[in-house]
Amino acid sequence: MANLTISVDEQLIRKARVRAIQEGTSLSARIREFLTAYAEEENRQQQAVQDFIAAARSSKASSRGVAWNRADAHDRAYPSARVDTPAP
Repeated sequence: MANLTISVDEQLIRKARVRAIQEGTSLSARIREFLTAYAEEENRQQQAVQDFIAAARSSKASSRGVAWNRADAHDRAYPSARVDTPAP
């Protein structure tokens, strides 16, 4: 495993160490976790996009022959629009 030297404010390091101890871990472990997630984030995003495209391509859904307009998008009943009969 390689060592990494970074410059960080001493007050920040103290607070981070206290929090890590409260969480039952070490600051080094938390930084390692962060760097792993940071490095893998792009891969996860790319995989999500590829999965979405694959699902869209394999979908049997079709919009052929369907024409939507603004009224269709807003044609729905709202709970506050219900008309209740008044109590006697």
